Amino acid sequence: MKSKILNDLSELLEKNIISQEVASNITEYYRFKADSQPNRLFTVFGVLGATLIGLGIILILAHNWDNFSRLIKTLFAFLPLLIGQIASGYTILKKKSQSWRESSGTFLFFAIGASIALISQIYNIPGDLGQFLFTWTVLALPLIYLLNSNAVSVLVIVFASYYACELGYNFNFKDTTPWLYLVLLMATAPFYVRLLKKSPEANTTSIFNWLYVLSLTIVLGTFIEDNWPIGFLMYVTLFGVFYNLGKLPIYSKRQLRRNSFVVIGSLGTVILLLILSFNVVWEEILKGATLALNTQEMLITSVFLVLAFIVLMYSMKYEENKKINLFQYAFLIVTIIFFIGTTNAIISTILVNVLLLVLGLFAIKIGANTFRFSILNYGLLIIAAVIICRFFDTDMSFVLRGILFVAVGFGFFLANYVMLKKKKELNQKI
Repeated sequence: MKSKILNDLSELLEKNIISQEVASNITEYYRFKADSQPNRLFTVFGVLGATLIGLGIILILAHNWDNFSRLIKTLFAFLPLLIGQIASGYTILKKKSQSWRESSGTFLFFAIGASIALISQIYNIPGDLGQFLFTWTVLALPLIYLLNSNAVSVLVIVFASYYACELGYNFNFKDTTPWLYLVLLMATAPFYVRLLKKSPEANTTSIFNWLYVLSLTIVLGTFIEDNWPIGFLMYVTLFGVFYNLGKLPIYSKRQLRRNSFVVIGSLGTVILLLILSFNVVWEEILKGATLALNTQEMLITSVFLVLAFIVLMYSMKYEENKKINLFQYAFLIVTIIFFIGTTNAIISTILVNVLLLVLGLFAIKIGANTFRFSILNYGLLIIAAVIICRFFDTDMSFVLRGILFVAVGFGFFLANYVMLKKKKELNQKI
């Protein structure tokens, strides 16, 4: 039990605010709560130990591999898998702790991959890395629910993303769209939803928040085929889905570092807009964009656009979201600008730069109203990034560029100083 709670109880007892019986009940409650919670440090080291043991066995076998007969090799190939299954079965039957579940699940996950690789090598079974990763991930997927394992779920998402990248970003051969990645990701969704309902504030849930967002962001590029200009629109609408999801109550009430949807949705939108703020990009889009609805890119964009709009409308039901947040509507504005850009590159370039400046000012306003220095400086960074980008495509003297840099730096200092002063005055009044 934390010493702060004990100190508070002692103080409350001394001042006769609570009775000895109430203090004892509180002490017993927190002691029971602490005993019932799994040892997180032990869980982490258990997972790490299981991983190292699995890798160590593979290395030992690999060192002496050529000296074994085919039968011995086959037995050794199935040995890690057998050990992992026994450990997992024992964990399930005896209803062992979460540490046991995570450790045995992690060991069995890597044992599955090792056994597949070894059997393929022993009997010269043909295949590529993409097929291997997919088979490995599919076979390990049930362990998530059999063992209720966070570690296995994380590994499945990571290896599913690796499979998708291997298949879709294969620069040596013809790329293949990894549609089965979506099936693998959806298979882990029930486990994630259960985590959200059971422990939305847990660090494990925050890890999954970031993992899903980063995985989808990285893998989305594998769904871009010939119509590459629409890829910008695909990402903009995806970030629109992310940002509006982050504004739902289940995420918006969490700390910003736990709300990956808002962070990546906002940062991703701004970075894409900075890329689109160059006229040369719009000229290339004007040459290569195909707006036909029967292309894969347009179909995916349409799905994301509808989904982002539905989530936006749903989030607007809640009172805390009644005020207009320009970042929530950015995906709609950029979509309109994009269609304009397919006919006129200059107008779209100007509109994107204006939108970036407005988003920067809007972020500054939010930061000033809520006294959050991180959001305030984020808005200032957006404006500064726009100014820096314009140095590369405008004919501007070094003196003028230096003056602008000084002005931006002074703006950072002044904005933070004014808000800090206002915050101190407000605290004094309270």
